[in-house]
Amino acid sequence: MTKNEGMLKGLVIGLLAGGAIGAVVALLYAPKSGRELRADLKEKADEFRDDAEEYLTVARTKAGDMVSEAKKRSESLITDAKRKADTLLVDAEKVLTDARSKTGSVAEEASRVKHAMKAGMDAYKEERRRS
Repeated sequence: MTKNEGMLKGLVIGLLAGGAIGAVVALLYAPKSGRELRADLKEKADEFRDDAEEYLTVARTKAGDMVSEAKKRSESLITDAKRKADTLLVDAEKVLTDARSKTGSVAEEASRVKHAMKAGMDAYKEERRRS
């Protein structure tokens, strides 16, 4: 719940409570008989209950909408995260494959250079021995 929603909720509750208290005070100070006063109090209490029920209905509807929206957003975030993770895995596999192929060709080249050097050294030694 955001700060504004909390303030709005407090304002609505305050208005309803203030209205009910004001109505009761007005009825108590009005010059009416006991029977009329009780009837008026009952009527105001019914109105207050109806207003409270309406407020609760609206609050439940808004809460349900918020939960539904949150679910949609979380599902969207999860889907996006999975898609990005899959893309990263594919990219990582490409990099790894490229690195392996380059490493393999470098290793082959190193092996050829090693054999060539060995052949050159052997030829040099042979030539030295003959001289």
